[in-house]
Amino acid sequence: MPVIDAQVHCYGRNTPERPWADPFPGPAEMTGEDMVKAMDEVGVDGALLTSVFAIYRFDASYAITVQKKHPGRFALIKPVDANDPAVADIIAEWAAMPGTVGVRIMMRPEISADPADPGLNRVLAAGARHDLPVNIQCWGRLPQVGALAARNPGTQIVVDHVGMTQVFAPPARPQPFDDIENVLALAQHSNLAIKITGACTYSHEPFPYRDIWDPLARVFDAFGIERCLWGTDWTRATALLTYKEGVDAFRVTDRLSNSDRATLMGGSLQRIYGWAPEK
Repeated sequence: MPVIDAQVHCYGRNTPERPWADPFPGPAEMTGEDMVKAMDEVGVDGALLTSVFAIYRFDASYAITVQKKHPGRFALIKPVDANDPAVADIIAEWAAMPGTVGVRIMMRPEISADPADPGLNRVLAAGARHDLPVNIQCWGRLPQVGALAARNPGTQIVVDHVGMTQVFAPPARPQPFDDIENVLALAQHSNLAIKITGACTYSHEPFPYRDIWDPLARVFDAFGIERCLWGTDWTRATALLTYKEGVDAFRVTDRLSNSDRATLMGGSLQRIYGWAPEK
C-alpha cells in the first residue's frame, strides 16, 4: 500500500513579483523539489497538494505548476470562495483539469454560519456533481459542518486537521482536544471523512507524541479507520516537528495494527479521492 500524505503545501518566496497575501509560519519557500526530497527521505510515495490560502488566496497557479512537474507524486486541491456567485462554474473548470481531486472551503468569519447558506450549498452541490470531495477547514464550526453534511448526503465531505484548533508554534494548547465531542458527533454522517493531519501538534510531549493516541483512538473508533486519512500539514508546523517525525510517529506507534496503519496512511485516501501516486 503506498504511503500518501493527505495535506502538504508548496509555495514560492514572498517577492514583489508574487507577493504573499498574509504571512505564513512555514519556511521561506517550499518548492515542489523541496517537498519531493522530504517525501523521498522518509518513504512517502505521494501527497495531496493543497494550494496555500494564506499566501495565494484562491489562485492555485503555483500548486498547478508543481503538480505538472511531478504528476506522479501530487494531486491538487484548490480553495474556493463560497461567497462567489460563480463558484459552481469555477469548480466545473477545476474538475476538468488533470490532476485535480478536490476543493476546499475555509470557514473564515465572512463565510456564513448558516447551514442553509446558498453559497456553501452551491459548493457542496458542485462537488457532488463533479465527484470532487469538498475539504472543510472548520475549527469552531463543527455543528454547522454536520448540518451541511445532512443537507448534502451525496457530497463527500472531508474535515481538515481533526476538526480542532491547531497551533503554528510551541507550546501546544492546554486542552488541545477540547472540541472532540463535536468531532465525534460528525461520525454519524456517512458522507463525512476526517483528516488526521497535523495531529502531532496537539502533543505536550516530544516525539513520538504518546499523549495524542487516546483521543485519536476515539476518533478512529467513531468514524472507522476507513474514513480517517493521515497527513502532516507539515509546512505549517515546521516550528513543532520535522517531516520525518510527523511520518514516523504513525509508523512506530503500537496503537495501530499493520492493516489499520496501511488504511490510515494511504488506503482511505485512495478510496475517498480516487487517486494514487505512480510508483
